[in-house]
Amino acid sequence: MATKLAALVVLAAFLAGPAACDGASICFNGWLRLPTYNAALCRPRPDVQTRQRRPAPSGSGLSSGYYNTRCPSAEKIVTDAVKKAVDANPGIGAGLIRLFFHDCFVRGCDGSVLLNTTNSKNSDTEREGPPNQNSLRGFEVIDEAKAAIEAACPDTVSCADIVAYAARDASYFLSDRKINIQMPGGRYDGRESFSNETDQLPGPFSNLTALQGSFAAKGLTSDEMVTLSGAHTIGRARCLFFSTRFSEMEPAFAAKLRAQCNGNDGTNVNQDDVTPNVLDKQYYQNVVDKKVLFTSDAVLNSTKTITQVTENANMTGAWERKFEKAMETMGKIGVKTIGNQQGAEIRKVCWRVNN
Repeated sequence: MATKLAALVVLAAFLAGPAACDGASICFNGWLRLPTYNAALCRPRPDVQTRQRRPAPSGSGLSSGYYNTRCPSAEKIVTDAVKKAVDANPGIGAGLIRLFFHDCFVRGCDGSVLLNTTNSKNSDTEREGPPNQNSLRGFEVIDEAKAAIEAACPDTVSCADIVAYAARDASYFLSDRKINIQMPGGRYDGRESFSNETDQLPGPFSNLTALQGSFAAKGLTSDEMVTLSGAHTIGRARCLFFSTRFSEMEPAFAAKLRAQCNGNDGTNVNQDDVTPNVLDKQYYQNVVDKKVLFTSDAVLNSTKTITQVTENANMTGAWERKFEKAMETMGKIGVKTIGNQQGAEIRKVCWRVNN
């Protein structure tokens, strides 16, 4: 009953916001899928429908080694905190990568996903948005690293940069040190965060057009979308988001999932059944074999994206190099730097704005 009630709350929250339309009788924005014939409830988002790509994010103001003289110990502090967390629980590493993605896709990579209260005294922040509520993980790692950095170099290192470095380091450790992202620094922290803006995040029910549109709106290409989707080779997912897809999956895989879910939409299962705790290219073979969970995974079998999927599945090292570049590019979305943005700061505590 609690699971069903929570699901209804999610649906109600998103019905109040914009959606993308898939056919005459289905309305969804990536995070829900509802039968409806009411066109008023199916309001297409312009950026998703047109798929007009914004210019690639430039990351102006960012640079590698940004803290080498400002705070020489900063990156090591983050790395040590991430290693300790991932050694204890690989799932936290998956959460840190997801935290970075969910930060950058809403208001840019400005640490807004971390906030509980904001400059406008808003408490209904991104953390409370349906894609994030009771779902995002790794906040304690960010807080631990921030506290240690503040002790070493007060008022110097942004929370936004810590999130970016943590995703970089989690990728490194979860890939058995095969993925080395050249993540620049220099981001400043935003001072606002709103839950209703989380509808910009592509979700598990997104079709290919919606996926490409969501990424294009951030200046990312379709190939970068396919590349970043490979992060679904780690982490866990609730049955709620794929339990209607069993008939579309490879039969033995579907039978195993049915047994694991056992009619409970709140149950969590591994996203990759083969190498669940390793960030690798197995995801792409799973796409080909129809052993993926979400609609947003399965649609990569489309004629428009299957070439990239097949290359990633078959070519040793190819996906890892593309993932490095795509993560670096994503980390440049909408960045705030001291020279080009008002309302930016270096927070002393990552979950609240400075006084």
